[in-house]
Amino acid sequence: MSQDLPEQEYRRFWQRLQAIGLNAYEARSYLVLVGHPRFKALELASRAHVPRQKIYEVLDSLVEKGFAQVVQERTKLFSAIPPDQAVPSYLARRNMALQMELADQTRTANSMVEELMASYALGQGGRGTLDYLRIVSDPLQAAAQFRKLLGEAQREYLEFSRPPYAADPLDAAQVIDACRRGVHCRVLVEQGTLDAAHQRFLNDYAHAGIVVRQIEKVPLKMAVMDERHGLLALVDPVITKPAWTSLVFHHEGMAEAMRSLFEDYWRHASASTSTSVSGGPVGAAPKLAGGSGKP
Repeated sequence: MSQDLPEQEYRRFWQRLQAIGLNAYEARSYLVLVGHPRFKALELASRAHVPRQKIYEVLDSLVEKGFAQVVQERTKLFSAIPPDQAVPSYLARRNMALQMELADQTRTANSMVEELMASYALGQGGRGTLDYLRIVSDPLQAAAQFRKLLGEAQREYLEFSRPPYAADPLDAAQVIDACRRGVHCRVLVEQGTLDAAHQRFLNDYAHAGIVVRQIEKVPLKMAVMDERHGLLALVDPVITKPAWTSLVFHHEGMAEAMRSLFEDYWRHASASTSTSVSGGPVGAAPKLAGGSGKP
């Protein structure tokens, strides 16, 4: 039994099929096939309003994408693959192809970066890629800079944490990993600003051995590593919607100043309300290198 879709539904499905990757001719042809058991190519061209010289190309593409099949009788006929098979299979194949393409692009990009960085260093007058101050406005680039610095940290990690947390480039999993490889980590967070999800992060911190304290307010988002490197995330004070600009620094004097700021706030902070671990209070100061305790 043949059944053409009503015009309103036809247009709706036609647009949605294009949204998932079919072109206009393919979408129209598939929708006509869905309502009929089988069609000759030129008959389908007329019903689907596809140019006759294009119809075989369109049908070949629909067969390749899994939306149509060839029914061989006295002459070649075409019929629709059921939508509950065609659409999921097509999306799965497309996802696999995109993943393979992304993997190829990643390999190409990684192999290119080292060579480009050498040219970049020359272009910067020989100063190299570790200029002591760098302004980064892209959140993804800021996060990448943070992960690189934290991945290289060997002794100490200090963090001011404040809302809005959704825009925070500081990655909780990276901090926990640093703590587990022996970096002494302390985090100072604003009181009363955490939702349930971020409170769980603090609990995870505590169980990993990261020391957490709370204070009424911290002045900015900040991370300082090994008294040498760090990242400041500054919110734009002008625009309504929060937008962050990050300042990445490789400067011992600045790191020392930021560490002193952190220590001043740390002394006035209270222990986190997270559960205690290892038999001690969460807010207890860690033992640092050389056996000295920091406040």
